[in-house]
Amino acid sequence: MNALEKLRQVVDDIKANTDPMKLQANWDLAARLVSRFPVDQDAAMEAYKAKDADAFDAIVASVENPPKKDEPEADIEVTHEMREALKAFRKRLKLTRLDDESRLGSNKLSGGLKSDIDAIVPPKEFPDQIWKDLAKLGVLSHTGQGFYQLVEGASL
Repeated sequence: MNALEKLRQVVDDIKANTDPMKLQANWDLAARLVSRFPVDQDAAMEAYKAKDADAFDAIVASVENPPKKDEPEADIEVTHEMREALKAFRKRLKLTRLDDESRLGSNKLSGGLKSDIDAIVPPKEFPDQIWKDLAKLGVLSHTGQGFYQLVEGASL
């Protein structure tokens, strides 16, 4: 679960008011999470102080569905370097998931759980422009703060 999914879950809990005992904790968590996103922080803090769930929901919706940019996109040519970068990305994602799945806890029966990791910071061996181009091609999805995830069924 990434930060945006967690923020959506917390805001939905606030709107549903499922547990009045956790309401203030949910508001505090929502305020901390929204500070990580490129939104109007003043409006977010006003909604937090006023405990206005609808205004906070609108802010989260603006992060989930950003406005489309009107700039025309040039055709992106797939290069050998892009293929190598995607290969390195897949390998790094696989190793990160394996590392997460292989951790051991204090419980004798721990382990065997699937990893929840779906986005990673791409390898630094390749320039940022390659990752942006792969996202424009629809192979990767930019999830925010430098993290990318693979798009299901997409290939070069």
